Amino acid sequence: MVKVIQLFKNETSLIKRAAAGKRDAQQKLYELHSPKMLSVCRQYIKDIHHAEEVMLNGFFKVFKHLKDYRNEGSFEGWVRRIMIRESISFLRQYKKLEFQEDLGYENKELFNNINSEMEVAEIQKLIDALPEGYRAVFVLYAVEGYKHSEIAKMLDISEGTSKSQLFKARKMLQERMSELNETGYGTN
Repeated sequence: MVKVIQLFKNETSLIKRAAAGKRDAQQKLYELHSPKMLSVCRQYIKDIHHAEEVMLNGFFKVFKHLKDYRNEGSFEGWVRRIMIRESISFLRQYKKLEFQEDLGYENKELFNNINSEMEVAEIQKLIDALPEGYRAVFVLYAVEGYKHSEIAKMLDISEGTSKSQLFKARKMLQERMSELNETGYGTN
């Protein structure tokens, strides 16, 4: 408990110092949070180099707007939201994220539970293989926990499209997981 409180105090003082423009504090915050934030960006952006670029741009915004951080909720959560917005912005701008309008299509199937034997890296490969529109909606909904109404606003699509994209992403993942179950994990 003492370590947790001490870590919180250290991070709070780092945030204050970084907001004041202290480079050493900014560097330390970057070192503390960059591995997780790269992982967040990678959930949206397949190419590691683009994901790193997006993460760096995200940290630039973090430090630029650090004075606006109000200590409401976790600092990591605040940074994570910035990284998600940056990732989506990248997909829109550079990848011309296209969504197929498929209104009225309701998600009637539940996503099967992932087999616990499947490696996290294998699951990430399956998610990476999804078309970008499907992947963005899937990650926002299934990983980040956003609602379809929120996803629709973020990606500038309809709720129906969000539901359809999620349904199709789940279907593709289920099909690929079935193939892996039949052939054995990581053997193709």
